Amino acid sequence: MYKNIFIIIGFFILTHCSLDTKTGFWTKSQILDNKNDNLEEIFKSEEVLEKEFNSNIKIKINASYNQNPFVNNLTNNLGYINFESNFKEISKFKYKKIKNFDYINPDLLIGKDDSLVFFDDKGSILKFDQKSELIWKKNHYDKKEIKQRPVIYFATNNKILVAADNIANLYAMNYLTGELLWKNFNSAPFNSEIKIFQDKFFLIDFENVIRCISIKDGKELWRFATEKSFIKSQRKLSLVIQNELVIFIDTFGDINALNINSGNLAWQTQTINEDIYESAFLLKSSRLVYDEETIFISNNQNKFFAIDSKNGFIKWVQTINSYLEPTIIENLVLTVSEEGYFFLIDKINGNILRSTNIFNFKKKKNIYPTGFIVAKDYIYVSLNNGRLLKVNIIDGKTKDIIKIDGDKISRPYVLNKNMYILRNNAIVKID
Repeated sequence: MYKNIFIIIGFFILTHCSLDTKTGFWTKSQILDNKNDNLEEIFKSEEVLEKEFNSNIKIKINASYNQNPFVNNLTNNLGYINFESNFKEISKFKYKKIKNFDYINPDLLIGKDDSLVFFDDKGSILKFDQKSELIWKKNHYDKKEIKQRPVIYFATNNKILVAADNIANLYAMNYLTGELLWKNFNSAPFNSEIKIFQDKFFLIDFENVIRCISIKDGKELWRFATEKSFIKSQRKLSLVIQNELVIFIDTFGDINALNINSGNLAWQTQTINEDIYESAFLLKSSRLVYDEETIFISNNQNKFFAIDSKNGFIKWVQTINSYLEPTIIENLVLTVSEEGYFFLIDKINGNILRSTNIFNFKKKKNIYPTGFIVAKDYIYVSLNNGRLLKVNIIDGKTKDIIKIDGDKISRPYVLNKNMYILRNNAIVKID
């Protein structure tokens, strides 16, 4: 209830104040000054690390860490990818421009048969192979729905493709042919990852309601509603599945764990305070990542959490400003902050082992990372100006800068010997 009261007050403020950045209304200092002193701050602010730390320490990742794609999908941990490229050839699979690409940050779906699936701005779903040859293209929308330019989220068990969108449709297709199997209309649009587990799948809608759906016929098996918000965030919410639990984050930053069969609440953990500005308007969280009984998540409120998946207890918190999906390899947590620092963190105790500035070159203002992958001795970091950084894990230094596009690009994806990167009107393939 308190959250909704705070949000209503904030909405009133927003409608009666200028949002011009020159006014300083949204500056960090102003936000802190406007906090309600009567509210208990659950997580006290600390100075965010924005400098190099132990930069001379060299770290080598020894394990060749290739995860099972099925496990990877359930845990969101990309792990270590056996990939290295000379970036000699770049080709593009073009489609019509997707609006709000910067905001929705869509994913490229990679199937077990080495196929790739994406969508265009008219709701057509495209499946193609590694040679960029189209396998099928299907559109299951009517003219009215097409005009709304649906944003589509995917998941597949390599037999059935499940799709949900931001105009409240939910449907399933034959993954081999694109044939429509069933289609349902939901009471609210969807804005989350989709996780398939056995004969059912899970997803979240704009009302902060998670649904368990039969993959066979689309019938709802159970639902669980967290606190409803009239502010409809379009940021994609994250889920992981492990040990009979489906664990997800809602728009308020609360992490919820439910019994996978019954939908009963096992535990709930708060990751931000009740502050109106932070919780309602500014929150950006990373994907949840699971590894060895621990949930990892970070946000742009300067918090990086390790949470016990069995009971929701917080194991440790670091003051790192990042909403990029972290990667866990061996006893290391790898992440990149919005300010451009590459962190190596001890998985067990949360101690920062090393922090290096990957922007060790002259850069323009307002340049920030959009995602990264770990591959052999390097991480590949995408930037919002269409560049890709090749950063050496051993010493943390940027070795190369590759121009992909002149605009924002997605995080890299790797399939066999090729890297794929999304932009708003094309899939870029790098050999």
